[in-house]
Amino acid sequence: MGGGPVGLGLAVELGQRGVATTVVEKTPEIHRIPKGQNLTQRTMEHFRSWGIDAAIRAARVMPPAYPAVGVNAYGNLMSEYAHPWFRRSDVDSFYFAANERLPQYATEAILRKRGGALEHVDTRFGLSAIGVDQDGDRAYVTTSREVIEADYVVGCDGSRSLVREHAGIGETRSDHDRRMVLLVFRSRQLHDILDGRFGHAAFFNVLHPELDGYWRFLGTVDAAENWFFHAPVPPTATADNVEAGALLRAAVGVDVAMEVDYIGFWDLRIAIAETYQQGRIFVAGDAAHSHPPYGGYGINTGLEDARNLGWKLAAVLKGWAPARILDSYSEERRAVFASTARDFIESFIENDRVFVAHHNPDINKEDFEKAWGTRRAGSTRAVNVFEPHYEGSRLVFGPAGGESSAVGSHTMTARAGHHLPPSDEGLFDMLGYDFCLVTGADNDADAFITAADILGVPLTVARVSDKALSDYQTSMILVRPDHYVVWTGDRAAGADAEAVLRRATGT
Repeated sequence: MGGGPVGLGLAVELGQRGVATTVVEKTPEIHRIPKGQNLTQRTMEHFRSWGIDAAIRAARVMPPAYPAVGVNAYGNLMSEYAHPWFRRSDVDSFYFAANERLPQYATEAILRKRGGALEHVDTRFGLSAIGVDQDGDRAYVTTSREVIEADYVVGCDGSRSLVREHAGIGETRSDHDRRMVLLVFRSRQLHDILDGRFGHAAFFNVLHPELDGYWRFLGTVDAAENWFFHAPVPPTATADNVEAGALLRAAVGVDVAMEVDYIGFWDLRIAIAETYQQGRIFVAGDAAHSHPPYGGYGINTGLEDARNLGWKLAAVLKGWAPARILDSYSEERRAVFASTARDFIESFIENDRVFVAHHNPDINKEDFEKAWGTRRAGSTRAVNVFEPHYEGSRLVFGPAGGESSAVGSHTMTARAGHHLPPSDEGLFDMLGYDFCLVTGADNDADAFITAADILGVPLTVARVSDKALSDYQTSMILVRPDHYVVWTGDRAAGADAEAVLRRATGT
């Protein structure tokens, strides 16, 4: 349910695994609002697995090699206090793909095309759902034309999810009581001003004492004339009374000629579903978790939901994992989003609120500049420590007392519960769609091969160089289908290998 990027991504993940999937989406056309632009390295790994990474990069509307880096400024963008911020490329070397930047509508168009080309994916655009139900054996979606019967239903239908509501899944909300405006506009003058001042940058966040820690933030869509802009506005603001020029001037610091194409509003809040599963019904993406577009976590988090849930659904439907493996979806993904909200999004707001309350260059310039210098020195932290992992998952051999979280560290060492880094250039394609045992050319993999055959678990063996194993600091790595590490070790007897695979599949 829902044919945005998350629903389409899940359909592609399932369709490539031979699982018959129907996508129901009420909107025939794609909305051309430039949201969800920052695509992380993990997301680009998903796209590579789904066979669309080349198409995504070819669709890029930004100039070639234009960096996905931001600017953080105090007061306005003409002030003397500004520094680079959120340079995602800093961690490129720890992933099999570099990050990218593309408007969501372009990403969605490519996913629609890919889903439509798969034999097992049936896309039904322009079809509205009016009800969702389930019994012990099946799930049902009632539309305006028919009742669709399936093994499972996944609600990828946005923050006002009908699926979540009809499944009786509650939400926990953190409401910031802030009305925000979204302006989509054109201004070549703005590009010339900011490019001349900062060089190439893709997005700009502005702190101001009057905002109480919230941002005025804007981003370029094509590094030419197309822009989006978010800012706090009074509760009474409407499209008829909002002063777009004045809002932009407050952020930029000078008057800028602009042509407004769209004005919308949204309420700044963070919400998370109390569970991501109710029987045969699941939620993913904004239906499971929603938040303000701070840091570009939205589309990336939703696509990781799709990748996580997709292989587990396929495992159950193909018969090589029990249905209880599906419980791990909510456990793993909900913990990661709760951490993303708490340790990044809410933390941004609270830290900025404290900063503007205690430091002001008009009151004490020396104190402000010292604090601003500290802030600038820590500007890369959010990228370097954002490393979602499943150390606390029941399916992996994580550390004692480990907890799944969005806070981690980047290293070439293979660690249970963490994504596999790219020590060997050709390894990504060897990982494939199934479980994969990564080991050396001379290491004995028979115990795992035998155990996989006994359990009916699809397993491939990837032989890598001694250099790769040295980087990983182990001689054997079991990687699950979404390319997270289950287990690392030096050797495994037959009983140990079977125990590892049983745990990895929830058996």
